[in-house]
Amino acid sequence: MHVICIGFKKRTEFFLNIVPKWQSNVSNKRIVTNEMNELEHYIKSYFDLQKEDLKQLTPLFDIQELPKGSFYVEQDTYCDALSFVKEGYLRVFAGTETKEVTQWIAFKGSFITDLSSLVFDNKARFSIQALTDCELFTIKKSAYQNLDTVLTDWPVLEKLFLAKCFVTLENRIFQLLSLPAAERYQLFFEQNKELFNHVPLQYIASMLGMTPETLSRIRSQSTS
Repeated sequence: MHVICIGFKKRTEFFLNIVPKWQSNVSNKRIVTNEMNELEHYIKSYFDLQKEDLKQLTPLFDIQELPKGSFYVEQDTYCDALSFVKEGYLRVFAGTETKEVTQWIAFKGSFITDLSSLVFDNKARFSIQALTDCELFTIKKSAYQNLDTVLTDWPVLEKLFLAKCFVTLENRIFQLLSLPAAERYQLFFEQNKELFNHVPLQYIASMLGMTPETLSRIRSQSTS
């Protein structure tokens, strides 16, 4: 199962597939105190951890800097990390014989990884490219695999996290199959208005399962 959970926060109920592969143009740096607080907030939004557990977990993360246009991962490579988006936007897409299909746009607060690759060592289905300069809170695969030695309740927490991912995937599939194009757009726009200021509309249209022309027509009708 190629899976990424993007925010179980109020503004998004969609699903995402992401796999990281750090390249030579990606730099690492340690997290400072004020950034620790931000990271703890993101982790807490996904995992029900006590303060003492958070203090053990956050030092395992580094900040990864990914310049605009750089690839977070390329199709058919392997995931070796798991990240929160601190700043910026990343496009998740796959190429077919005739076109590219955008799966999702990752944004601030998103939790990104490809669980199938991270856990089962499968190759990534999607390419991930930075649409802007990005900063990511990242834990490497080797550290992730040893979390049960750091947090005694990790197996239970991870199980609940995966269940949330599955529910989010179900919700997105249901919306794509059952809602008319105009309703899909309206729901997504209400939850993710800021994306429309930073992401080309053709990527958003592809993600919503419609042509750019259809998206433009719906947007014109909704503002008229």
